[in-house]
Amino acid sequence: MRAAKRSTALAAMPYGTLGWYRGSSAPNDGRGLFFAPAGRRRLPGRTSFWRQPDRWREAGEPLQGVRVVIVVMRPGADDAAVARVAGRLRDLGFDAHISRGSERTVIGAVGDKNVLPGTDLEAMDGVEKVVPIRQPFKLASREGHPEPTLVRVAGVEVGGPEVVLIAGPCSVESREQLLQTAHAVKAAGARILRGGAYKPRTSPYGFHGLGEEGLDLLAEVRAEVGLPIVTEVMSPQAVERVARVADCLQIGARNMQNYDLLREVGSTKMPVLLKRGLAATIQEWLMAAEYLLAGGNHDVILCERGIRTFETATRFTLDLNAVPVVKEMCHLPVIVDPSHGTGRSALVPALARAGVAAGADGLIVEVHPNPAEALSDGPQTLNFAAFAHMAADVQRVAAAIDRELHPARSPAAHA
Repeated sequence: MRAAKRSTALAAMPYGTLGWYRGSSAPNDGRGLFFAPAGRRRLPGRTSFWRQPDRWREAGEPLQGVRVVIVVMRPGADDAAVARVAGRLRDLGFDAHISRGSERTVIGAVGDKNVLPGTDLEAMDGVEKVVPIRQPFKLASREGHPEPTLVRVAGVEVGGPEVVLIAGPCSVESREQLLQTAHAVKAAGARILRGGAYKPRTSPYGFHGLGEEGLDLLAEVRAEVGLPIVTEVMSPQAVERVARVADCLQIGARNMQNYDLLREVGSTKMPVLLKRGLAATIQEWLMAAEYLLAGGNHDVILCERGIRTFETATRFTLDLNAVPVVKEMCHLPVIVDPSHGTGRSALVPALARAGVAAGADGLIVEVHPNPAEALSDGPQTLNFAAFAHMAADVQRVAAAIDRELHPARSPAAHA
C-alpha cells in the first residue's frame, strides 16, 4: 500500500524534479531521493529513483545515486552530430540538456550513477570530451559550461561587454509616476525598466502594489517608451498572468527558495532575474538557480541584493565578494542591487561603482520622481538627477575595466 502511494505521488511530480520521498523501501528512516527525468512520462511503479543514505541530505551535498556529466562538443560540430550524441544519452537512460555557446555546444546529462557513458560517447563524431560534474549545482556550474551565458531580455544582452542598467520605481503607483521615471532613466542610459506591480512587504499594512492595474500600466509605458520590463512574480498561480506583460520575471529575495514558484517559472522559458535570499549562502542561491535550469529555462540572471549580518548601520550588507565568487563557480550573468544592499540613497552610487568594478554585468536601481513621497522604499531610492549622475560615474568605471555602458541621451534627444 505504501509503495503504491509513493509511486502515485512520484508520478504526479513535475518533470525534471529532484526531491525527497518517504516510503517503506527507503533505508532505515524511510527517506530517499527521487529523480523524474524531464520530458518523460512517469507511471506508478515505473518512476526512476535512487535511494539516499538514512538521513536528510545536507544543503549542497552531492546527490547520491545520480551521475551528472557534461559532453563538450568540438568547435564546428554540426546539429546532426549533437542530435546523435543527445540521442545516445537518452538511449542510456540519461536526460539531455543541450546548451549552445558562441563557439561550441555542450550537452548536460543526468542519469543513473551505475551507468558510465564516457568511453562510448568520446568515440562519437564531434565529441571533444566528457566531463563529470562534482558541484551540487550541476547545470549552473562552470565545470561543464566554461563560457559565460548571455541572457537576452527583449534584445538587451546581459552578460556581454555592456554593463546593463535596470532602473525604475520600487512600486508602480500611477501612470504619470511610471511614465516620468521611464523617460528619465532611459535618457540616463537605462536599458530595462523595473517596477513592482505586486510587492511582498514585511508589514501587512504596507503598500502591496496595484496588482493587475500595475501590470496594465507597465504594458502601456513599455509601448510608449520602448524599454523592456522586469517585474516580480510572487506565486506559481500568478506566473502566467505576469508573463503576459513582463519581458523578464523577477523572483525576489523572500521567494528565492519557493520551490513551487521556481519550478513554475522554470517552465516558462523566459528570462528570469533571481535575487539572492537575504540569509542565503552562495551555494543555496545557486541551487535555487539550478531549479530554473533543471526546468529547461537557461535564461537566468543572478542578482546580489545584500544579506543580513550583525551590522545595523545599513539595511543589509551588500556582499560584493559574491560577484567574482559566483562568476568563478557559475556561468550565469550576475548583477548587483545597491538600493536594497544599503537601504540608503546616499550610499547607492558608491556601491554601484564598486559593483561594476567587482565585475557585475549590470545594476538594478530604484528611481522615483520624488523619493520622499514614494509608497515603498523611499529612503533607498534615487531621484532623476542623482540617477543620471550615478550612471555617468558608472560609465567611467566600466570604461576603466574595458566594459561599456549604454550612452545617455541629451535633453534635446529626449524632447
